[in-house]
Amino acid sequence: MAPLLQVFDMPTSIAFYRDMLGFEVVGTSKPRGGHFDWALLRLNGVELMLNTAYEQDSRPRAPDPVRMATHDDTALYFSCPKVDAAYDYLRARGVYAEAPKVAHYGMKQLYLHDPDGYNLCFQWAAK
Repeated sequence: MAPLLQVFDMPTSIAFYRDMLGFEVVGTSKPRGGHFDWALLRLNGVELMLNTAYEQDSRPRAPDPVRMATHDDTALYFSCPKVDAAYDYLRARGVYAEAPKVAHYGMKQLYLHDPDGYNLCFQWAAK
């Protein structure tokens, strides 16, 4: 399965997922003047697709706050055996995240948001 996320600014999202989280860009739509509207990313067998929410000629100057707020309802959960190390890695790169916590059902979880407000969780069973 490869979820598709609608993003406001493709370069910002690519920088986050590739440069901060370590995903590899394995495919894109045909670039138009250095800009592309769709990308397939991969990390450790996990695939994720990004697509621009607006065509380049109809994109507003700023994201719609109402639309962005609804993205918090979408969560992607990643298996992550070293949750504390992931937290340290992300914080060292300037990514805001609260310290990992153990949920009442036994999963150690690290939550953060991507640039479009999507909820990301890196988790593993607590010992």
